[in-house]
Amino acid sequence: MTAVLAAAGVLLVGGCSSGGGGGGAPTPPWAESASAGASASASAEAVAPAKGSVKVVRTVAEGLKSPWGLAPLPDGGGLLVSDRDDGTISRVDEKTGKITELGVVSGVSAAGEGGLLGIALSPGFASDRMIYAYFTSASDNRIVRMLWDGDKPADEQLGAPDTVFKGIPKGFIHNGGRIAFGPDGMLYAGTGESGQRGLAQDKGSLGGKILRLTPEGDPAPGNPFPNSPVYTYGHRNVQGLAWDDEQRLFASEFGQDTWDELNAIKPGGDYGWPNAEGRSGDPKYVNPIAQWHTDDASPSGIAYVNGVIWMAGLKGQRLWRVPLRGTTAAAAPQAFLTGEYGRLRTVVAAGGDKVWLVTSNTDGRGRPKAGDDRILELEVK
Repeated sequence: MTAVLAAAGVLLVGGCSSGGGGGGAPTPPWAESASAGASASASAEAVAPAKGSVKVVRTVAEGLKSPWGLAPLPDGGGLLVSDRDDGTISRVDEKTGKITELGVVSGVSAAGEGGLLGIALSPGFASDRMIYAYFTSASDNRIVRMLWDGDKPADEQLGAPDTVFKGIPKGFIHNGGRIAFGPDGMLYAGTGESGQRGLAQDKGSLGGKILRLTPEGDPAPGNPFPNSPVYTYGHRNVQGLAWDDEQRLFASEFGQDTWDELNAIKPGGDYGWPNAEGRSGDPKYVNPIAQWHTDDASPSGIAYVNGVIWMAGLKGQRLWRVPLRGTTAAAAPQAFLTGEYGRLRTVVAAGGDKVWLVTSNTDGRGRPKAGDDRILELEVK
């Protein structure tokens, strides 16, 4: 596939610069981030090539409806995919593309951007067979876990949901929804401010945050705020979570009208919303390592593969490649698949140089065709 270098869509400075500039040419955002926060050790790390490539290997499955979360089963056992609007979890045979519904997650109340969103496997899945899910209920957004019993009939394999964590603000928009277990075995959740902008700066609210929990739903040990699940705050709507080989966390975030963001996550960090969108001259806010105009991104899921963050774009209808140097962007983001598959929702590492990519054209904002939502296997470099 042809790469599109995003010179127009990825602006090289964060809008109007606040003082301190010395004149001359604007500093690219990746260089600006490096000068602001990169350590000597980070600068010495191996860096992925500035430019890469994407090859669509195959269509794994098609005919999906409002797919959102994706969780690969171990040992090539298939792919679990959540249906946002119908509240179902299905298993996709990654070899044949056959889709088998496992069951309906009870309690899901889908409306607007809410519904059954992210899913993740328990760190002990091989023995406990637990599937975690983030969904919008009638009263809130919450995280549950369910036992998967593959011996039961196909559409009855999901056990009743056991609520692990609740009380996350819900709205017609900005429900967050991405969950993932980190290298530390803790459960991370990206939340939205549900359209109530002030919640993002309120450390007593669960909206507009990245949360860090134990698998049982308690505040994780070592969190930056005592007895709180809040890990970072000042977010508008966190949609993607991924870790690099050094166990450093990155997150993608919807902007409003100007800047979408890819952030390197610092425990206790304030990411600025609603006081800052994109890069800011205020040192109390953590600046993104890359930013995009909202027409070019509207980012959702992200994956880390071989020194690169791959970021799915909804409104932007493209897959972004961001090579890293430590916790900074090492070169200009590069766009692939622009407009070829419509809205892109979720990207998940598939081992080696492969990723799974999920489209999102049946989410009410795309232009669906018969069989339009699909899972693709990509080779990425």
